[in-house]
Amino acid sequence: MRKIGLLLTAMMMVTVIAACSNNNEGSATNAGKEGVGSDQKDVTIKFMTYTASGGQEETIEAMIKLFEEANPGIKVDLQVMAYSDYFTKLNTVIGGGSAAPDVFEVGYEGFASYASKDVLLDLTPFIEADASFDPGVFKKLAYDAFQYEGKQYGVSESFSNVVLYYNKDLFDAAGLDYPAADWTWEDELAAAKKLTDAAQGVWGTYAPLQFWEFYKTIAQNGGGIWSADGKTATVNSKENVEALEWMIAKASEHKVSPALNDDTFNQPDADLNAFLAGKLGMLRGGIWNFGRFKDAPFQWDIALEPGNTNKGHHFFADGLVASKSSKNGEAAWKFIKFISSDPAAVALRIEKGWSVPAVADEAVMKAYYEQTPPASKQVVSEALDSLVLPPVGAIPDQWNELTGAVGEELEKAKLGQIDAQTALDNAQKKVEELLK
Repeated sequence: MRKIGLLLTAMMMVTVIAACSNNNEGSATNAGKEGVGSDQKDVTIKFMTYTASGGQEETIEAMIKLFEEANPGIKVDLQVMAYSDYFTKLNTVIGGGSAAPDVFEVGYEGFASYASKDVLLDLTPFIEADASFDPGVFKKLAYDAFQYEGKQYGVSESFSNVVLYYNKDLFDAAGLDYPAADWTWEDELAAAKKLTDAAQGVWGTYAPLQFWEFYKTIAQNGGGIWSADGKTATVNSKENVEALEWMIAKASEHKVSPALNDDTFNQPDADLNAFLAGKLGMLRGGIWNFGRFKDAPFQWDIALEPGNTNKGHHFFADGLVASKSSKNGEAAWKFIKFISSDPAAVALRIEKGWSVPAVADEAVMKAYYEQTPPASKQVVSEALDSLVLPPVGAIPDQWNELTGAVGEELEKAKLGQIDAQTALDNAQKKVEELLK
């Protein structure tokens, strides 16, 4: 499901943290306070980006030009790197201390790991001193996502998420109302039963059964991988078991989804191809598929995902953060603020089709919503009001191990080798071992 790759490996982070602990201890505290409330002039900040690589280099250069025009005396030294090389280079320069970029991009999982190891500059004092800044410019939960222990260490630059796609032609043929924002799992199931036509190979609904879909689905039932404080594993909670049973039952009991061991649907992009072929009434899929479905031979649209006790939507974010070793904290904050939320920068991002900004201003986002299909594109932003963060919990450096531990047991349940309760009991034990 996820188009954005994981941003760090545990081995890289161990190397970085060891070096940073030595290099930053004396200077970082002063760097974090430098320039607060002052007029920094004639500085050059270094900026590293991977999201601009491969087609948006001219866009980021234009955005930087706008920033420099609006902030005389601040220059930006841009370094665009391919994703495959980015984190190797970033971790090397951060470990070196003085060569670290002032501002750099990082996904949420990487952010949590860096923040927990005290590598990032606390932006809170700069934000508090900035009378021109209103956090309300961002969708609240998207802004709060880049907080750590009550302090703001970054902001969301852009995001992607997953929504409910639906085939309007199939709904019309079945005489069904289109999915509404208040739909529950039961509403989805009722519609899926009427949409399913086994003789024609048409299924009412589909969602993959893997770790990323699981942690979002359990949130829709009031569950989670971790306790509220993120320190205790709750993988086998009652809410989580119920959610996994629901994911399985759509295929095994209700027969509104293809069999979970169906080799056809276990191939890459099989669900996307099935939707495009008119064989799925509803599909939980990423917004990065809009272009893929643009010329579908039927009418389609999107809606918020149905939930059970709660709404819940993925939040795959790229954020902007500053290095703790930076001596240009105020300039770094001004740049982060501008690139992520200034109307001119956001408008350029939208015009060039470069990801989705997490801003709350509907007037600014209007240009994005008008890029159709889908007709209901504002759903993309509405989903931010019920976003679910990747559950890094108490072990952000062991994200790969966490996904593997839970994912292995989900696969067994998917294939019918064990039931939902046993799968999550096993996963609970594995996660508890990671905590030791």
